[in-house]
Amino acid sequence: MGGIIWLASYPKSGNTWVRTFLHNLLLNATRPADLNELTKFTIGDGNKSWYEHVTGKPFDSFSAEEIAALIPKVHRAYAQSRPDSVFVKTHNMLGKVHGVPLITPEFTAGAIYIVRNPLDVVISLSDHYGMSIDGGVVMMNDKEAYSAETDRKLPDYLSDWSSHITSWQAMEKSRLHLMRYEDMLYKPEKTFGDLAKFLGLKPPKERLRRAIKFSSFDESRKQEAQKGFSERSDKAEKFFRVGKAGQWKTTLTPGQVEAIVDVHHDVMKTFGYLPK
Repeated sequence: MGGIIWLASYPKSGNTWVRTFLHNLLLNATRPADLNELTKFTIGDGNKSWYEHVTGKPFDSFSAEEIAALIPKVHRAYAQSRPDSVFVKTHNMLGKVHGVPLITPEFTAGAIYIVRNPLDVVISLSDHYGMSIDGGVVMMNDKEAYSAETDRKLPDYLSDWSSHITSWQAMEKSRLHLMRYEDMLYKPEKTFGDLAKFLGLKPPKERLRRAIKFSSFDESRKQEAQKGFSERSDKAEKFFRVGKAGQWKTTLTPGQVEAIVDVHHDVMKTFGYLPK
């Protein structure tokens, strides 16, 4: 493809799972790839070091407007960091900040978007950000929602769950590949096979199955237990919590379910997420 292939999702929707699969598929190793080496393979959008790299100046010297103005230059650096396409993980919506696109069209080859039932997302999201589930519901329903800035990373501009998805759906259909977390769980060979096809890859079945096995939730959880995971939030005990679908049925209150469905009914219906 050439250029950036964005790995986009609302937080805690399966982005790391897809990155791990791609890492294992493309390496074609005989043992699972090291989770803590994902950043060598996939760039994380919003890392402050890239802003310093393209300017030669300390990050703290920039105003918010100057940071926004640098986004296209940073994205150009992403694109030029590999001879062919480069995968970049992002939780940003497809929108603008200070009038500047968060996703620069000029350097974008395509996008893989991962969607997950918001009733399950809110549980993982709340744990990840160290907030109550009620707080997570408020965040996912807020059109102005963003993640907190850290010492290494800029905030992600999320908007609400539905707006995040529909913003990315506005991308040209031939350049967008959409995946459901639940299909990754229950139909892995077809779902990950379709992803490979979108990328123009034709891996033999055995290679595809091995990459699926090496990127499984159990394997990732085992690696995190043995050596930790650099992307775990300091507010969460684990990054890889449960890795299942439908946890909301025994975790959320009827009021919490209603609060999410009321705001996101239409998009949930589109993806088959409305409670029966």
